[in-house]
Amino acid sequence: MTANRSCRVTPLGDSAVLVQFNQTIDLETHRMVKSLAKDLGQRPLPGMIEYIPAFASIAVFYDMLQTSFTAIRSGLLDLAASLEQQIDDRPNTVEIPVCYGGELGPDLEFVAKHNGLTEEEVIQIHSGNEYLVYMIGFAPGFPYLGGMSEQIATPRRQTPRLSIHPGSVGIAGTQTGVYPIETPGGWQLIGRTPTALFRPSEHPPSLLQAGDIVRFRPISREEFDRRMEQGI
Repeated sequence: MTANRSCRVTPLGDSAVLVQFNQTIDLETHRMVKSLAKDLGQRPLPGMIEYIPAFASIAVFYDMLQTSFTAIRSGLLDLAASLEQQIDDRPNTVEIPVCYGGELGPDLEFVAKHNGLTEEEVIQIHSGNEYLVYMIGFAPGFPYLGGMSEQIATPRRQTPRLSIHPGSVGIAGTQTGVYPIETPGGWQLIGRTPTALFRPSEHPPSLLQAGDIVRFRPISREEFDRRMEQGI
């Protein structure tokens, strides 16, 4: 990749900077974010503490006693100018089993009625797509997924739930995601997976990483219960 004309590096507080690639969420921007994140992981800048990639930007935190905004900004611009898109022809694909509807997906009926579909059609559409993990955020291991069909897009609940079970699969607007831990939330819940997305005893603790491809596979309640008992 040649110099990125849309790359901007601006202060983020007194000990961090924000590298902004674009104002839109798309695959090209995601690849630039992923490429810079990979470079920072392999060649950390002097004084850098950590970096946090998002949809279209990366926040870079640094130690003010070891470096300065000017030095960090210069290093980041140099990296951005020499980036090569590291496009993996075989991205990591993760299949996530989901038991849709019933008590595990209490909002499936609402999503179907909102879009003039049957519950089975919602399941077919949701499980029939591949999803790109744009970023991990909100809660440890929570994946923000791109690629959901607008046919099943549904607004958030007017009143968020105070507690959502880990593994709950939800829809909010044109996005879908999986709650990795118990947390409040306002997404429409259409199912639940027995697969743990956040595993604090493992490294990395998040099952999914930015750039992964996710496929949802419908399973029966019997298989869901069996997997929960076996921890798989």
